[in-house]
Amino acid sequence: MAEIDAPDLSIVVAIIDGGDFLKDFLRAALAFENAPAHEIIVPYDQTCPEVPAMKAEFPAVRFLDMGHVATDHPVTTEAGRHELYDRRKSFGLKAARGRYLAILEDRGHPRADWARAVVDLHKETGAAVVGGAIECRDPASALTWTFYVTDFSQYGLPVRNGPATWISDVNVSYTREALEATRDLWTERYHEPIVHEALMARGETLWLSDRVVIFHGRPKTPLGYMIHERFHWGRLFGHIRTMTMSEGQRWKYILLSPVIPPLLWLRHGLTQRRKGRGMRYLRALPHVMVLTTAWTAGEVWGYITRRP
Repeated sequence: MAEIDAPDLSIVVAIIDGGDFLKDFLRAALAFENAPAHEIIVPYDQTCPEVPAMKAEFPAVRFLDMGHVATDHPVTTEAGRHELYDRRKSFGLKAARGRYLAILEDRGHPRADWARAVVDLHKETGAAVVGGAIECRDPASALTWTFYVTDFSQYGLPVRNGPATWISDVNVSYTREALEATRDLWTERYHEPIVHEALMARGETLWLSDRVVIFHGRPKTPLGYMIHERFHWGRLFGHIRTMTMSEGQRWKYILLSPVIPPLLWLRHGLTQRRKGRGMRYLRALPHVMVLTTAWTAGEVWGYITRRP
């Protein structure tokens, strides 16, 4: 990919796992078919010591050194690690030069036609935000698939094409104009619920499409660690939601919290049944119950404390 002054598309890659996961992602992204003019941006910081050595292997990629990044929480904690993810996304977006700006994570390999589909859909729909399907990258362990279901159940193929109220930040793109209009909301840390709510309040459209597909995978992780992670990521999500919800809404979610996990088990089950994965879901249900309960407990604690 040649150096480009003003590409059609900028792709900001958020490092989540790094190492070989990042390398595998970059190989997939560098194999786009019929791609528009684009750039691939990888922001990294002092916690990613393996990344500078990748520059020689991937000379077409823009690696952006953020140096030491001050965080509100220690980077050894889930809150600190997630803060780094948010700051990397923000840093990359501010450096992007494209007409359309996208965010992917190193866990989510884009399909070969992903870049072309993103640009085409923005032009065809006029949508400020375009997002797409998220499939689990097989082979996946039962626990890895459970994580996928509890995080991305609604985004598995097939998805309903058209306007949406939720689009995941692991597979999302924006027009430059729309993102610049919300710059004050993400200039330090990017949180997609806040950005998307602001865009919808401005009358902008979020468009979900089955033409924009990524394949998500994560390292093999023990159940205990995943429970810990789900609680703290849920707490961050709850904290973020309190930034834009009313006091009445906050108390509604707190008081209704005991019924949320069973409702999630049912909703995930019905969703996976519609997608033809009902039996796989039933086999995963014990893990689903554990992880959704951990997430809900964290989310509600975020509502109560209003802290990440």
